[in-house]
Order: sequence, then structure tokens, then C-alpha cells
Amino acid sequence: MRFSEHWLRSFCNPPLSTQELAQALTMAGLEVEEVVPAAPPCDGVVVGEVMAVEPHPNAEKLTVCTVDVGGADKLNIVCGAPNAQSGIKVPCATIGAQLPGLKIKQAKLRGVSSEGMLCSAAELGTSDDHSGLMILDPASTVGEDIRQALDLDDKVFALTLTANRGDCLSLLGIAREVAAITGSELCFSPVAAVDSGLPDTMDITLSAQEACPRYTGLIIRGVDPSARTPDYIVRRLERSGVRSISAIVDLTNYVMLELGQPMHAFDHAKLSGAIDVRFARKGEKLELLNGQMLEPDPDMLMICDASGPVALAGIMGGASTAVSAETTDLFLESAFFSPKAVAGKWRRLGFTTDASHRYERGVDYEGSRRGIERLAGLILEVCGGKPGAINDVVATLPKRPEVQLRLPRVQRVLGMEIDEQRSREILARLNMSPRQSGDILSVTPPSYRFDIAIEEDLIEEIVRIEGYDKLPATLPAATAGMLSIPEERLDLARLRQIMVTRDYQEVVTYSFVDESWEKDFAGNDSPVRLANPIAEQLSVMRSSLLGSLVDCMRFNANRKQSRIRLFEISRVFVSQDDGFDQRMQLAALASGYAQPEQWASEKRPVDFFDLRGDLESLFAPRTVDFQPVPHLALHPGKSASVIVDGRRVGWIGELHPGLLQRYDIQEAVVAFEVDVEAVATRTLPSYQEYPKYPLVRRDIAIEIAEEVPAQTLLEAMKKGASAIVGDIEVFDLYRGKGIEKGKKGLAFRVLLQDTQKTLTEAEVDKAVEGLREILEREHGAKLR
Repeated sequence: MRFSEHWLRSFCNPPLSTQELAQALTMAGLEVEEVVPAAPPCDGVVVGEVMAVEPHPNAEKLTVCTVDVGGADKLNIVCGAPNAQSGIKVPCATIGAQLPGLKIKQAKLRGVSSEGMLCSAAELGTSDDHSGLMILDPASTVGEDIRQALDLDDKVFALTLTANRGDCLSLLGIAREVAAITGSELCFSPVAAVDSGLPDTMDITLSAQEACPRYTGLIIRGVDPSARTPDYIVRRLERSGVRSISAIVDLTNYVMLELGQPMHAFDHAKLSGAIDVRFARKGEKLELLNGQMLEPDPDMLMICDASGPVALAGIMGGASTAVSAETTDLFLESAFFSPKAVAGKWRRLGFTTDASHRYERGVDYEGSRRGIERLAGLILEVCGGKPGAINDVVATLPKRPEVQLRLPRVQRVLGMEIDEQRSREILARLNMSPRQSGDILSVTPPSYRFDIAIEEDLIEEIVRIEGYDKLPATLPAATAGMLSIPEERLDLARLRQIMVTRDYQEVVTYSFVDESWEKDFAGNDSPVRLANPIAEQLSVMRSSLLGSLVDCMRFNANRKQSRIRLFEISRVFVSQDDGFDQRMQLAALASGYAQPEQWASEKRPVDFFDLRGDLESLFAPRTVDFQPVPHLALHPGKSASVIVDGRRVGWIGELHPGLLQRYDIQEAVVAFEVDVEAVATRTLPSYQEYPKYPLVRRDIAIEIAEEVPAQTLLEAMKKGASAIVGDIEVFDLYRGKGIEKGKKGLAFRVLLQDTQKTLTEAEVDKAVEGLREILEREHGAKLR
């Protein structure tokens, strides 16, 4: 919300400087984002009247103007503006004047002496318009300082308002706040009633009374559409960020900014029959003022006549009934539309308007008639015409329920003392008419305050007007204690640290992704869809982190990164019949070289076993098993399920060649994704007796069918091993000379130890022989 400080002070003028006023508003909850001058500094510029215009004797595009600046002598000024003509009043920079970036000196232009410069708006710094001279109001006083004539010493305030303060989207609303904050008088006279000069009226029907419980209309005939908008209104509009268009449009915008009541003017001659406020019907169409052809949804509220929709209620008017240069008869609209009827429609339409911005936050339902009377008075003053009778159709308006405030509770909530009299005074300043009974104040919020509903709202109003800066800076009296960290769980910070020590870098990505990612990387045809996605390519919630990691990897690979190792810990969302389930996942991805480039090791691309080692260290000291299982996004034969404590907790593998080609990835990509809950769970450490006796190692080398996994053999041996067998691991895989076709050679390291005595050779041989028998009997292995 932008507005002129001088315009605000015409409603309420407290004895505060500009900066003090900005500070007071900010401390009351209306944050002043910035305060800027209405125009840059200038000096020596006055109002001049062009008395005569003669062609330049030596230049076709220049003229020589005789200008009266209120002195004894007239000035001769060479001008190149195309709109220079006799009789107009313009800004005139005299000799020695200082303009933004320019000092005026007497000079000769193509042989003719020039005693100053006639200025455009761009040269004064008030706008970017440099198409011609800035034409001033004919009533301007010749010789008057231009800063005074155009009110250039004004300041422009920019407020950042919260969504609950729709009442402050107007100068009147902000002035009410200033009056309440400072105790200054609010100088706002009641709007004069319109004297009907004609019996004409427009019939109005409210078919959707819940969405539009009040609609006020007025016909004005015989207006002059070419009338000039008063300069002070144009200046106030421009300083509020609103472009001047025409007198009628400017005045509707002016009343909206002044009173907070959105207005609309129809060309009455283009309307057919009575007005009906109803919801859209199937097959109807409406061309809006911005040129957009709309097929309204059934929940969109429309303003209709006998021919169909003529405006989108509370948002924008229709092109077919727009005011034009030929308009002489107007139908003015001022209404109260329910916030629910307007809110959120801009998302579907793809645009928002000043009117919709106000209606979806709540407009004063008692301000409809006042708004139309104010607008009618301005139109009659500027454009002339004769008004008909106001037709104010009212259904059931919203109720403002009484709210009670327990005065002792104010101090308990705020932590500072505000006496009863001060509390009553603040609420009275806010037009809430407090009534006291004992220690309870009863108030009825005014019609424009939709945000006052409960006791805490009143307490907030009291401290807001009293000043947030007066709240005592008291430290909370709370006993602090150390929280216990259970040893059987790893927190997320520790998991992140483990991944970082494994040479991965963390990424943080959106939880909503492109729907194609879900199909490609998760095989998910029914993802959780967003009702209001921030972008078309971010329309669903992800059920896997793989797509996000691949996207980050591609971003880095395209910037010549030769070694990429990324991980993310975040939530995934899985669709279910009764909604969706969400859980924390940890995913990692690696591409490029396995090790950083250095002299002591050869370059080697990362592979499945590199990430398997990372995964095993993540779960250590628990045992992790891997079972070959196909995965839609992974390479056939290079993918596996991750099994911990007999439960599947994730997957690991190399990205499918088809996806590498589709996403234009040049290097192999290996990734894994596991359930965070499974990773974070730990078994409590338990004491084991320190062995005093020596360890014995034996190796078992076998030849076995190619399709038998080494993991299966390990599990079989560990299951049938004797008590003195401590550990069994695979340390060699061989295919080649001496091994039959279709078979492979495996070598296992067996460690044996007894904590109570030194093992004998016979005990060791017996234990190892038992393992060999298991391999031969259960899996047909042959000793090498």
C-alpha cells in the first residue's frame, strides 16, 4: 500500500515528523517499508505561461516561446517540445535553476538566445514521461514555485500490511490508525448525500445473497467523458502507484484508495435490463477489461444483465460495458462481496486486481452507500451530469458479535501493567465503544474490523496502540536442563555428519517435483497432487528422493564437475486410499571418479561396491544384506534390496541406461535410498570379554555355480558354525583358467578363537571341516 503523506495528513495531522510518523505506524503493526520523496530536489523552477510561440528561424523542429514567469520582463525560451502552444501553463526553469543532474544557463540554440527551459515531467523527476511539456492546471498562479504548485515536497509511504488488516488498504483506514495511535483528531467529514435530479433507477436482484448481501447502484446521465481529472487527484493517484486513465476511471480509483471501497462504472447505454448478482452458468463467456476471454467456473460470482455476464464480481469489469470516450450515461456500482466469494480466484485467472485484493481481505459492509455517494459527488463536480435515485439493495449482512475482555487478563498475557482507564481509552479510540461491568469490558467491533473476534484480539489491539516497544524485556524464568540422548538412536545431525565424513555433500531440494520424475524414478502413476502448485513442473509430492538428486547431479555435471557425491535427508509422500503417508528417507548418489584425482592412485569410476561400502558403514555395527531385486529406475543386474535385521529398508544400484540417455547423462550413476528410521535405530553396546588367547585363521577355497550368491553361502556357514568360529568373510573371487564354465571360485577367510583357552589343531580342523561339509552338502560346492 503506497500513499502520499500530505494526503494522509489531510485526514489526520499529528504533531510528528515524517520519520516519527513512520516509526509510530511500524510500532503499531503497520510496517513502513520505505519513505521516499515524491520528487528529487530542484530549485529555481516556477509556473510559466506561454504567451506566444514562433517558429525557430534556423531549425524546423524548434520553436521560440515568449513566457511570462511573473516578472517585469517576458522570457524568450527555445523549446523542442511538440506540444508547445500559446496559452498553456508549464514548469519553467529560469537562469540558474538546478534540475536533477542539470544546471540551467543562458545559451544560444541555433543562433537564438534562450533564457531558460520549459520542462517535461521527466526533467522534473516526477515521472518518466518525456514526450512533451508538462501541462499544468490553468488555475495555477504564474510565478509560483513549482515545488509548491505541484506539492513536490511531499513524501510517499510504502506499507507492508498483514492479511488481516484489509481495513488499512485505504487512506481513511490508515488515518483511523494514526488518530488512535497519536490521539490526534480524525478530520473526515460525513459524505454528502446525492440529491436526485432524475427519477431514473436500476432494478437489482441478489440471486446469490450469501456471496453478495449488499449491492448499491446509481445512474448518472449527461456526463462529460472528456473532462480533465483535477491535478491534485492525478498526483495522489500516481503517488499511490495508480496510472491516470480518464476522469471517470480515475475517480473510481480515487474513491477506492480514499475509502477502501472498490467501485466500478458501467456504460449505462450498453446494459440490457436489470442487474442480477448470481453465480456463473455453464456455457457463459465474458471478455474482461484486460482482453482475457473467460469461461467462468460455477463458483465464480458474476454481475449480469438480461444479456448475460457483464462483470466478474469483485475482480474486474467486462469489456462489453466499459466506459469509453463516447459514454454519457453511467451506472455506478458499489457492493459488499463476501471474502469467500472472491478469495483464491486469482490463482485460476492468473492475475489479481486492487479490487480483489481488498474484497478477499474484507471490505466494510457499511461503506457501500457512502462510497457511491462520494464517487457520485466527485463525478458531478468534475464531469457534470444529473444523478438518479440510489438503489441500495440489502440482504442479510454479517454480524459483528460482541467480544468480552477480562481486564486482569491483559496484564497476565502482556507481562506489563496497563490500567483499566487506559484500556478503555485505547478501545474507544479504535471506535469499539467499550462498556464496563465490573472487571469485564464488552465491545462490539466496528463493521470494518473483520479481524476482531476473541479476547486475545482485543489484548493485541491494546498493546499495539500502547506500543510494542513498551513491552518490558524480561527474560523468561525457566529451568533449563540437559536433554538425554538415547544411545539406541542416531539423530539427524549425526547421520548428516557420517555422510559428510564419507565425502558426500548435502543438498536441500523441493518436496514437490515434476510428475514425470515420479514415473521415471519411482514408477508411481498415482502421486500425491498439489491443489495449488507454485509452478506447472512442480505439481506433485515426491515418493522418492532419487529424481531430485539426479537433477542436482545434472546441474553440476553440466558445469564440468568430474566427481559428484550428493546426499539428502528429507520426507517422501506416498499416496494411500485414505490420503497419504509420509516418512523420512536418506538417499545418496555418486558419479564420476571414485577418488579425488591425485598422483598416488589411478583414476577409477565409482561403482556399486563403493556405495555398498558407504551403506555398510552407515549401518555399522549391524550387518547389512543385499538381495538382487529388479528396480524400474536401476540397471538390470546391478540393483539390490537393502536388508537389515531381516527387513527390507531400501535399495541400491546403478541408474538404468535408458534414464541416462533420456536425461542426457554421460557418466554412470550409482545411488541408494534407505529408510531413516532403520538407519537411526541402534542396538545398545554390550560388554564382551577381551580375548586373552591367540586368533587362528583358516581359508576355504571352493568352486561353485555362478548363480549362487556369496551371501547365501555366508549365511549358511554362519548358521551352522561352531561356537569358536568368530567371523567369516569373502576375500577373493576368481573366474578363469582352472575353473569350469558356468562356475566361479570363491575364497572365504575364517577366524576362530576361544576366550577361555588356546585352540588345539584338532579343534580348529573340526570346525573348518564342518563349514566345508555345509558348503558341499547344501550348495554342491567343490573344494579347490
